[in-house]
Amino acid sequence: MLSLRVLGNAGCTVVTWISEKYTAIEADLDERARRRWAAAEARSLGWGGIAAVAAATRVSERTIRRGIVELDDPYAAAIGRQRSVGAGRKTREAEQPMLISQLRKLVDAGTRGDPMSPLRWTCNSTQSLALELQRKGFHVSSVKIGQLLKQEGYSLQANRKAIEGKRHPDRNAQFEFIAKRVSAVQKRGQPAISIDTKKKEILGNHKNPGKTYRKQKDPRKVETHDFAKRKAVPYGVYDIGPNEAGVTVGISGDTAEFAVAAIRRWWNKLGRNRYPKATRLLVTADSGGSNSPRTRLWRVELQKLANETGLVIELCHLPPGTSKWNKIEHRLFCHITRNWQGVPLETVEIIVNLISRTRTSTGLEVHAWLDAKTYLKGRKVTDAELDEVFIKRTASMENGIMKFIPTKSKIGHLWFSGA
Repeated sequence: MLSLRVLGNAGCTVVTWISEKYTAIEADLDERARRRWAAAEARSLGWGGIAAVAAATRVSERTIRRGIVELDDPYAAAIGRQRSVGAGRKTREAEQPMLISQLRKLVDAGTRGDPMSPLRWTCNSTQSLALELQRKGFHVSSVKIGQLLKQEGYSLQANRKAIEGKRHPDRNAQFEFIAKRVSAVQKRGQPAISIDTKKKEILGNHKNPGKTYRKQKDPRKVETHDFAKRKAVPYGVYDIGPNEAGVTVGISGDTAEFAVAAIRRWWNKLGRNRYPKATRLLVTADSGGSNSPRTRLWRVELQKLANETGLVIELCHLPPGTSKWNKIEHRLFCHITRNWQGVPLETVEIIVNLISRTRTSTGLEVHAWLDAKTYLKGRKVTDAELDEVFIKRTASMENGIMKFIPTKSKIGHLWFSGA
């Protein structure tokens, strides 16, 4: 390299001049552009240009000479490539042809449940896969494993709930029947609701999934253990037509009596005013929990509600194992969960306020009330009480559709007609 002493004062001026130009455009140069620009500057200076450009830019003389060769080579690297084809270190999979096949065996064995797989009973993370391949003699890192998995079409995937067990023989027909009934009831200006119990929530300063904005390094501190001392039971009634809901928050058991009390509260506070001329109420529900069609108390309490309100209550149960298609699940409960994410549910008052403030861009309006009454579990229903239940079943859907007819002592025989 030609020393700066040999270049003299004039040489130092040239080096400073080149350095200033290089500093001005350095941030915009990639590897190929930097090499070719340095070569063009060196060639324009003539003898000693390589040494001057190297001193000004700290680019090695070897790189500058390679750039000069590229300037004169019509077959140099194409635009968009930093180096010629074949340049640089070979990839790990090129150096080790069996790497990808061995990686597939490890991943597929764990995926398919091979009991002899070394990773069958461990988490198939990129680190564990890399360690296992290294034990087999391969040179590979966890970062490279991640790149290869993506290249081969693998990705991290959670379990998907898709196996529903025994299929109900009339599942599709029952869904179609319920959809037609809801549409027909709404056209007549009658109420149609979807009901269900939301997940029980632990009361106290406990962790609630989700995040909220706070100052950095200042998270909300909650208790370490989530032992359930008290629980809140939100029971929702979603009015399908006007996109409105009422949620009753209980503090005792999720019983059939509590479920009907929640429907009664919705009717007295919201439904009666919205549907002043209503003669019937269509209720859609899943087939489990407090509103199971096999529960005697559920039937008795619905009959009481029919007698009190004078409404023919048409109860449509979804087929077993299909509760996730209940409208209240994806039109109400998911938005409530999103609204209180990251907020410890310390008291029932907080739960009621957060539920009542739930809104969506589609116009969902939610009302919430506290039910402090104690509902005891295990209440027995006698045969005499069950005999007071007046049910008319739909012949085509005997297992899922029931109509609770108000007794004559309350409203007279006219309510029975048109059932």
